[in-house]
Formats: sequence, C-alpha cells, structure tokens
Amino acid sequence: MSFGEPIALRGQAELESAAQVAEHGDVSARAEAQFLDRLRAGDAAAFDFLMRERSPDIYALLYRLTEDPEEARDLTQETFLQAFRAVAHFRGDADLRTWLYRIAVNQARNRWRWWRRRRRNVTVSLDATDEQHEQPLAAQLADEQSVNPEQAALARERERLLTQALRSLSRVYREVVVLRDVEGLSYEEVAATLEISVGTVKSRLSRGRTELRRRLEGFR
Repeated sequence: MSFGEPIALRGQAELESAAQVAEHGDVSARAEAQFLDRLRAGDAAAFDFLMRERSPDIYALLYRLTEDPEEARDLTQETFLQAFRAVAHFRGDADLRTWLYRIAVNQARNRWRWWRRRRRNVTVSLDATDEQHEQPLAAQLADEQSVNPEQAALARERERLLTQALRSLSRVYREVVVLRDVEGLSYEEVAATLEISVGTVKSRLSRGRTELRRRLEGFR
C-alpha cells in the first residue's frame, strides 16, 4: 500500500487539475456566448468594447490592403457599421475576429471596385507618395529598428522596397499574403475570411510569395 497510495494521490491531483481546466474552459465558452448574445441584442456597451478591442487590428489590416491611412480609417468605420447592422444575424460559424476580417476585406474590395468603375485600375494608395504613408508593415520590420543611423536607414529602405513590392501585387495575392504573413492568420482563418478553400489559400499564397520575391529582386 505504501507504493499504491502516492500513485493514487497523484492520480487524484491530476483529475482535479483536469476538472479545473475543463471548468475554466466552460466558463470562457459561456462568457463568449453571453457576449455574443449581448451583441446580437444590440447592447451598445458590448459593441463599444468590441470596437475598442478590434479597431487597431482592423485598421492595420485595411491599411496594409489599401496603403492609404485615410482610406483605412474610413473603411474601418464602414467595417464596424456593417458589423453593427449584421451582428444580429451572426451565426457564430467563425470567431468574431475572422468575421470582422471578412467584413473588412469585403469593404476594401468594394472600394477597389468603386475606383475601378471610375477608370482607376489601381487603388488610390498607389498614387500616394512615400511621405504620405505611415510606417507600412512596421510590425514585420520592428525587430530591425536600431539606434544606429546606418542600420536604421537600411531598415527604412528595406521597408520601402517591401511596401512597394506588396503594393504591386494583384488584389487576390495581396489579400492572402497580408492575412497569412503579416496578420498571422492560420490557413483555415484566411479561408474563412476570404470565403475560399484552404487549397485556394495555399495556391494563392505560393504564387503571391513568388511574385513578391520576384518584384523585390527587380528593385535591387
């Protein structure tokens, strides 16, 4: 019994620990469900909280898709306006972040089509000068920042070339590269956001990365 008791005690402790994890998981799931219920019911405080939490991410995504700060701010407002109108019908088939990203991407696409209809075959951001942009892809290059002026200058030049190359990609490739490589979404999340298959995500991502590398080589 002297050997069996410690084993039994350890087993009991593991069961209790697992029960606590399961309980916390249930609490988290219940809290999320309750938050969704508040959103669907039109709770203004819940929606204000959602905007405060997600606006920076949505703005960053839209800025990387449009490369224009004013356009990104405008589209961020449109995204949350559409979300407010549609949340009552949100089924929960994706998480809130993916759902909001899907709305944001659609807003960017609609604006792109609007410019196309006015005989603009590029987004407004492509006509902007480098001085009008606000640290594009800074999240990707933050680790390259340095107090050394020479290194800082090299980092800025790499950032400029990467931004220029990204802007030159066609919309379908830019979307998957930004969502996967910049925003860090999984293949499944990118697929859900763009409403395409995972296979299509991987195919477009491969082509987009190849095109991005080719353009970067051309800038050297």
